[in-house]
Amino acid sequence: MIPAIRRHYNENFTNEAYQAMLSWLGGQYNHDPKFHVCETPVFFPRAFREHVLAACDDVLEVITAPDYAERAAAAIPPGERVPRQNDRPLFMQLDFGVCRNADGELVPQLIEVQGFPSLYYFQALLDRSFRRFFTIPEGYSARFDGSTPEGYLEQLADVILAGHDPRHVVLLEVDPKGQTTRIDFVVACAELGIREVCISEVELDGGKLYYDRDGERTEIKRIYNRVIFDELKARTDLVRRFNLIEEAEVEWAGHPNWFFLISKYSLPFIDSPYVPETHFLSDLDHYPTNLSDYVLKPLYSFAGLGVNLHPTLEDLQVIKQPEHFILQKKVTYAPVVETPDEPARVELRMMYIWPPDRDKPLLINNLVRLSKGEMIGVRYNKGKSWVGGTLGYFEP
Repeated sequence: MIPAIRRHYNENFTNEAYQAMLSWLGGQYNHDPKFHVCETPVFFPRAFREHVLAACDDVLEVITAPDYAERAAAAIPPGERVPRQNDRPLFMQLDFGVCRNADGELVPQLIEVQGFPSLYYFQALLDRSFRRFFTIPEGYSARFDGSTPEGYLEQLADVILAGHDPRHVVLLEVDPKGQTTRIDFVVACAELGIREVCISEVELDGGKLYYDRDGERTEIKRIYNRVIFDELKARTDLVRRFNLIEEAEVEWAGHPNWFFLISKYSLPFIDSPYVPETHFLSDLDHYPTNLSDYVLKPLYSFAGLGVNLHPTLEDLQVIKQPEHFILQKKVTYAPVVETPDEPARVELRMMYIWPPDRDKPLLINNLVRLSKGEMIGVRYNKGKSWVGGTLGYFEP
């Protein structure tokens, strides 16, 4: 998006340097990423930075309002409300497509929001790796708060550990060793001194939670939660001694309820030029005649599953629970990143934490995904290069 920088990067790119970067990346914590790491970062111009920060402000004004959790309470499915909900989310992700407006200017359009952690630790490692093997222009940064790499990790440790002994804090997931994003868990656990624990390994006893740490039954006092209910419900093979909805004397670093409260359910509440028109399907007295301009999304799905890019009237009429779907105006991702074959489209995630001592959430990092397919994601980019997960460097 900044032609001179893009041209310089592409002309100086070598596959040898890229392979060396991947090797270094996997060697730092003895774990290789299970997903494709893109060959390039994205360089965002200052004008786009101003647009996306304004877009984030519009979104945050709604989802951080004092009455928001009450307004969105119906987002939590019956039987999935977890006790001891924090009064505000600890983690928030805002996902934007990079599009062009009527004047041809690059602008962000909100695709989704998530009240859930993202790859905070891997993105910091990826930043180090790109800077080690490729030339990143002076002053360009992936972070927004002016923190040093050490200060960034300290901020994360403060909100995740919250003063607890790391022995009593766990990263909780469903089969963590089998997750595609496991490298983020590995880095987080190494930096924090905590363990990744499958929910099947947690025991509820006398209102307290325990796990085995090196043969010692150890109390869990705080959970860095990475469990997604959809995945948990699908794993009927797991024998559990603790269900998330049971009362337990534990703190949450990322309470599970916020996964639902800040989600696709939030989109119809947000009125902004950076947010495509979005409706709960159940709120529509009649459906738009131009359905080709809309995308149909289920509220309760993850990683793009169930999204219908080409809904028909018949598709809508057979839906038995329209309150579980949204109809969102389509946006066109602009093919703006020049690559050796065809230009790639960009989706940008702005990554926030909300420390308890701050009035407003803190924007601390970003994540970028490049695509040459119809949607963002692995299954739409098979066999393609210069796609997948990366990060953005913003013009100062």
